[in-house]
Amino acid sequence: MKSGIHPEYRPVVFRDKTGGLAFLTRSTRTSTATVEWEDGRTYPVIDVEVSSAGHPFCTGRTRVLDTAGRVELFQRRYGSAQG
Repeated sequence: MKSGIHPEYRPVVFRDKTGGLAFLTRSTRTSTATVEWEDGRTYPVIDVEVSSAGHPFCTGRTRVLDTAGRVELFQRRYGSAQG
């Protein structure tokens, strides 16, 4: 890598606001907020809205869409395509 052109790559904690999941990884993202990690060191923390801890697809709380009911509703509302 060329020196002086790349952002600093350092340890950062990403924390899910709703799911409670936090993990330490390396990133070029910066933050003024910090958190003390399990190893006793202080790291920058970046709060995220959605992670695998709170996303409905990952937690199994997804909604099943009733496609047959949607088709019937469309046909009742707009009529049949037969002319």
